[in-house]
Formats: sequence, C-alpha cells, structure tokens
Amino acid sequence: MGKDYYKILGVSKDATEAELKKAYRKLALKYHPDKNKAENAAEKFKEIAEAYEVLNDSNKRAVYDKYGEEGLKGGIGGSGGGGAEFSGFPAGATSFTFDSSHFDPFDTFKNFFGDEDPFKDFMFGGKRGFPRSGQAMDDFGFTSLSRKQQDPPVEHQLPVTFEELLTGVSKKMKITRDVIVPGTNSKRSEPKILEVNVKKGWKEGTRITFPKEGNQSLNKTPADIVFVIKDKPHSRFTRDKDNNLLYTAKISLRDALVGCHFSLKLLDDRVINIEMKNVTPSTKKIVSGEGLPLPKNPNRRADLIVSFDIQFPTNLSHHQMEILKSTLPP
Repeated sequence: MGKDYYKILGVSKDATEAELKKAYRKLALKYHPDKNKAENAAEKFKEIAEAYEVLNDSNKRAVYDKYGEEGLKGGIGGSGGGGAEFSGFPAGATSFTFDSSHFDPFDTFKNFFGDEDPFKDFMFGGKRGFPRSGQAMDDFGFTSLSRKQQDPPVEHQLPVTFEELLTGVSKKMKITRDVIVPGTNSKRSEPKILEVNVKKGWKEGTRITFPKEGNQSLNKTPADIVFVIKDKPHSRFTRDKDNNLLYTAKISLRDALVGCHFSLKLLDDRVINIEMKNVTPSTKKIVSGEGLPLPKNPNRRADLIVSFDIQFPTNLSHHQMEILKSTLPP
C-alpha cells in the first residue's frame, strides 16, 4: 500500500476535514525547514504536505482508501488506461493520477495559510514571529516560504562626553535614507531624525537599535540602524571598565617627598582639594562616589582614582646633587 498517509498526519481513517486541517497545521509548522533545522525536516515536511493533499481531496482520498499510494500513481481508468478499475470514481471522469514526486509542498503550505503569518503563535528562541532567514532551497529543490531578506545593520558612532554620561542626555541624530515613493516602484532620498536617549553611565560600545529604519527596497526588509556609544576624549579624565574616572596628577619629586596639595575640578564643576604625603609611583588616591554612574544602578556612582606621575629633575647642578647626597638617606 506504500505510505500510510493517515499515520503520517496522526489521524484516524475516519478523520473529518477539520481534523485533517488541524493535523496539517500543527505538523507543517513543526517541520517547516525555515523553523526546523533537523536533517530530516525537509523530507517530513514534504510527506506531510503529500498526505494532506491526498486526504483533504475527496476524490484522491477515495482512490487512496481503495487502492493505496500505487493506485494514485498508476491512475484509474475503465478502458486502456492501464490502471485499476474503480467503480466509485466520480461520474464523467475517465482517468486520474497523482504523482507525489512532482508537486511543491511549499505551494500546499502557502495555499493553506494564505496571507496569514503562520508562525505568529509559535516561539523561536524565546521570541515570537518568523525566523530571520531569506529564501532557501530545500533538499528537493523547492524554494522555501520565508520573509524577505534583511540587509545587515548600518552602524553609526555616537560620541558622548563624560558630562553627558553623568546626567544622561537625549540626542537627535539625523540620517538620510532611500524610501519607496507611495504607489510607485521608484525611490527618493529623505532625511529622518532619530532620537537616542542616552542613559546615565552607559559604557562605550553600548548599542542602540532602531529596527528597519534603513533604506527601503521592494525586495528586502530595511536594515536596522544602530548607534554605538563612543567616549569623547576628555581634557582631564579617562574611565576604566568599572566606570571609575581616572586622573593622573603630575607632581615634582620635591612634592612627592615632602607632600603636596592641589585642586581638581570635577565633571559637575565642583572643585575638590587633594592633599598627599609620601607619594611613590604606585600611590593612588581614591575619592569615593565621584566616578560615573553605574549602568545597572544609576543612582550610585563609581569612584575617582588619582594616580601620580612624578617628574624627576633632569638638570640638577653639582651643588644641588651634593645637598641631596647629604640630605637623603642612603
């Protein structure tokens, strides 16, 4: 009898039209090659479509129930047809064949779902909707049904100052993109303003995505526009991976030995005084809570870390060197 179409769809031999549709919907979505990447998915998808094409058609189903798969392929005819005789064949029809090797399972799928998004109730990696893929050729040489391909994201650097990261800032970014002229196949360039709300303490490399805001095309989904946070160079500070602000104070050897004090202007224009004694090249001064906000807890701030660059004299006179020799311990 060949293939058991009832078993393939998982229905009984007296299954109703509604039961066939329910079974096909479930299995076609499960094994669609755009969703299921198993090696046998394409073959299963084709078998499911074949079973549905036969069982959902009363004529094909009647032939299949009496003569099996071979009856469908061999044809039915009363005289000279070479096929088996079938008294129940529709009146006025003289022959009938169904060759499963010459039909497109994706046509079945498309005819069944029409314009409906067939995957709207299914999950893909924790997200709803179609998988992002272009048209792909399956194991049988058929082009699969899928969404239009999407161009790669278009990235733009978004320079921000430490002062802006201290408080957060809204930036309006102007882009120019191609758009389809309504009712035509032609394009025109037009500007668009995208507003980026930069949050407190965002780290360099943070990506802000505006889905499908790129160039429009008849055959492709517009690319995403992505802005990537980039630190603007600062006159006094840099920052580390933990959002600590880093400052390097240049001091003389004398100040390093006998002590020093200096003023430092912060990002919010406040001025703090720093006093140090016995400074060595490895000495660091930590001012708690004066760094940038922490991205995961913007109400808290990292620290300010002051390092020291000791400026050694290069032109001491002989007399000064003698004084140092007599003054400094060996």
